[in-house]
Order: sequence, then structure tokens, then C-alpha cells
Amino acid sequence: MDNNFMKEKKILPLVISMSLPMVVSMAVNSLYNIVDSYFVAKISEDAMTALSLVYPVQSLMTAIAVGFGIGMNARIAYCLGAGRKKEADEAAVTGLLLSAVHGVLLMIICIFGMRWFLSLYTDNEELIEMGLAYANRAFLFSVVIMLGISLEKVFQAVGRMNSTMVCMLLGFITNIVLDPIMIFGLLGCPKMGMSGAAYATGIGQSVTLLAYVAALIISPLPVSFSKRNISFNKELMKKLYLVGIPASLNMALPSVLISSLNGILAAFSDKYVLVLGAYYKLQTFIYLSANGIIQGIRPLVSFNYGAGENGRVRKIFNTSLALTSGIMALGVALSFIIPDKMIGLFTENPDTVQIGVKALHIICTGFIFSAMSVTCCGVLEALGKGLESLIISFSRYAMIIIPAAYVLSKIMGAQGVFFAFPVAEGLTAVASFFIYQRLRKKELK
Repeated sequence: MDNNFMKEKKILPLVISMSLPMVVSMAVNSLYNIVDSYFVAKISEDAMTALSLVYPVQSLMTAIAVGFGIGMNARIAYCLGAGRKKEADEAAVTGLLLSAVHGVLLMIICIFGMRWFLSLYTDNEELIEMGLAYANRAFLFSVVIMLGISLEKVFQAVGRMNSTMVCMLLGFITNIVLDPIMIFGLLGCPKMGMSGAAYATGIGQSVTLLAYVAALIISPLPVSFSKRNISFNKELMKKLYLVGIPASLNMALPSVLISSLNGILAAFSDKYVLVLGAYYKLQTFIYLSANGIIQGIRPLVSFNYGAGENGRVRKIFNTSLALTSGIMALGVALSFIIPDKMIGLFTENPDTVQIGVKALHIICTGFIFSAMSVTCCGVLEALGKGLESLIISFSRYAMIIIPAAYVLSKIMGAQGVFFAFPVAEGLTAVASFFIYQRLRKKELK
């Protein structure tokens, strides 16, 4: 497979062709998250609250998988752009092996630590048991999650976006179909409630992994997965983790944020915890779609940077920023046009819906600002600048918003937590712009 199209095709068609399959995949992924929560909410409002409490840990596991996968993605694409195929092969196969090890460790830690984690936010034993029923089964699939996401990043690194889209869609559709069957006991399946939701998710993830393996057999990639390419040399480990660790932390910061905000909101009412959980399910439709663009441009940026095409890197950045801003504008529009219907997917309690509508109206004002920070983080990771990307994400998800949420909650009550979102997005967008401009002048002359 000839990857030179990454440095020869016109920028806008290239970015769209690479990003569109990922935007579709991420949009369906977000719909799966929403549908998954919708069926859980049909069990009870407590079930949705329990799922909201487990969600940060689930997100943390995904963050580690995606973050390390980004490290693999950047290294593989850079080496292919620089004509160093042997190093690309080593990054692919060694990265997969390390991902499996990460999965085993996370499965053990998450299963044995889940009760303690849930007890930090509630003393309601029923909520804790519901959370454990879901989490202890969902985390059994940790290795499957790690390997599936790693293969996703390998496919993206070589430009096989359509294959990635198909494999992900197969898993999402499987999950959506199995959710009502396994939760409510349809078509002869026993009624499993929260456990059924977890099994449906795990089976869907397994289907995605098997689809990637089938795609590799049917149409091999331009990187080799031979065991002779396993290499733990110092330089490769440094390159994988230098991007992978900051990228994982970037992805994990939202989990830290949600847990922190849950702690603040729980002091007011469990309804606010549910609303925050519902918001994070809804915002995935916007942010995962924007992330589809970022996933599409990462290999383009890495490949062109490796090939010395720095002018194209700048143009790719500008194009992706414009597209991401468009998606964020759509998010603002939806939050004002149908907020009650969106929150109504997760609860039928009119008081909770009213709280959720007000929260959406407040939070969505920061969407447009976040386009700058989201795009900058993606491009910096593709350039191997994981630390700079981490600084942006840390500002966005911790350094600004958590203190702002705490202070504003003391002044305005629970609503103050929601006002902290646009404040953090605006300040982080300004910081992102200056960080990227400084790097551009230094690295991309």
C-alpha cells in the first residue's frame, strides 16, 4: 500500500477523506453511549445514577488504551513517512503486546478497587451493588478493549480509515441490538439488568476486535506483525510512552474531572449527579464527532512531519480547526433547540429534566471555544509533543475548571458547577493558541 497520498493529495479533500469515516464511527459510538444509558435508565433512575458513578473509571480505562494507541499511531505514521519501515513494524507489534499487558493490570485493579471507589460518592448500598453488577462484568473485557483500540490506531496510522469505520460499527451495532435483549430478557434471553448491559458492551467490543483480525487476514497492512519484530529497545519504548503517557493522561483527565464534580454535586442532590452523567453521555455526540476529525488528521500530520512537509502540516491544522468549529456550533444549536428531549432520554422526572435543561444551556456556551484546544491537542500529539498537549488538557480539565466549580458552587449553588465549564473552555482556548503558535515558530519553520 502506497502511503504517499498523505503528502500529495489536496488538503481539504484529504482531510475529509481521512476524517469522515472516523466522524461517522465516533458519531455512532456516541449514539451507542446514549442508547446504552437510555436502556439502563429504563431500569430505574438509581440504575442511571449508578452507571454515572462507574462511568469515570470506564472512561479512565478507555483513556489509557486510546492514549497508548496514539503513541503507537504517531510513531508508526512518522516512521512510514520517513521511510523507516522496520521501526514502524516494531512499533506496531510491540505496542500490541504492551497493550495486552496494560489490559490485564487494569482488569485486576478496577475489579478489586471498584467497591472502594463507589463508596467515596454514596453510602447507598443499593446504588453500590448496581454499580458493581455492571463494573465487575464490564472490566472482564479489559484486554479486549486494549487490543481493539490499539489495532484501531494501527489501521488509522496507515490510512485505512474505512476499515476502522466498518469494524467499529459492527461492534456498536452488536451492542445496541444486545442491550434491550440482555437487560430486559427478550427473545428467550434471561433478564439480567445491569449485568446484561455490561455483557452487551463487552460482546460488542469483542466483535470489533474480531473484525480487525479478519480485516488483517483479508487485506494485510503495510506493517508486519511478525513476532521477530518484537523489540523492547530503549528508543522505541521512549517514543511510545513519551506520547502515550501524556496522551493517556489527556484522555484520563475528564474522568478525574467527572469524579471531582460528582463529589461537589453529591452534596446538593443525586439528581445533579445524574444530570452530569447524562450531560457527559450527550456531549460525546459532539466531542467524539470532533475527535473523529482529530483521529483523521493525526496520521496526516505525523506522516507529513516525518516527510519534511511542514507547510502541509500548517494547512492541515487550519482545515481541521475550521471543521471542528463547525461541529461545535452544531452542539450549541442542539442544546438550545431540543435540550428537554435530550435530557428526557435519561429520566422521566420533570424536576431532573428541568435541572438538565438549565445545565445544557450554560455548558454549551463553551463548545465553540473548545474547538481550539481540541485541535491543538491532536496536532501536538501527532508531532510527538505529548507534554505540550498534556499542559493544555490539564488546564482544561483540572487546573481551571475544578477550582472554579468549587468556588462557584459556594456562591451559586449546584449551578455554579455548570458555569465553570464555559469559563475553563474560554481560558484554555487562549492558552492553546499561544502554545501552538510558539511550537509552530520553533518546529515548523
